[in-house]
Amino acid sequence: MTITMKEVREEIDLLDKELVLLLARRQKCIEMAALVKNDESLIVDEERIEDVISKVTKFGESCGLNPSISEPLWRKLIELSIEHEFKELELIKSDN
Repeated sequence: MTITMKEVREEIDLLDKELVLLLARRQKCIEMAALVKNDESLIVDEERIEDVISKVTKFGESCGLNPSISEPLWRKLIELSIEHEFKELELIKSDN
């Protein structure tokens, strides 16, 4: 059986939708973290960041994901998540 480019693209589109759903769930967790922490000084936790990166790259490798993709991708995801958490904390504080 020969696979077509159309089939490959359809699979990528399906995976993108699944990834967006998971990222939206992750974002909700980030928002909950801002609520729980309620302190800007607690948002950036370098030890936790490195722990997450390590876990993700190790798990990714076991699934066949190259660390040259997983590590920079998660570093960017964490960076954006931290920015979002700061914004959420600002909203929480402005509502009080």
